[in-house]
Amino acid sequence: MAKYLVRSLEGAAEVIRSQQGESIRIITYKDTPAINIHLSHILDSMRHYHKRSTEVYHILEGKGSMEIDDDLVNLEPGMTILVPPGVRHRAYGDFRTVIAATPAQTPEDFYTDQ
Repeated sequence: MAKYLVRSLEGAAEVIRSQQGESIRIITYKDTPAINIHLSHILDSMRHYHKRSTEVYHILEGKGSMEIDDDLVNLEPGMTILVPPGVRHRAYGDFRTVIAATPAQTPEDFYTDQ
């Protein structure tokens, strides 16, 4: 990796669209093992956890809910949620959020109970 990275939304590493929403992957594990940054529009997500990565969600707009282990947190703009490794979580509603994870998540660090 170069000394630094500058990337706009238009130059995002990848964009993933599904019935669950849209995730603009601005910085990924392919760029650096240190962190990933995603701008996501979440409608629904699958209950999952990560063994290595800590995730931070910062809610930008809209409303929704997040199941965090056995708790339900109502989401609204301005809230920030930190989800440590091993904690099962799922978000749903209609909201936009910045998600940062450290170390950067790889596809192998996504686990479901199914």
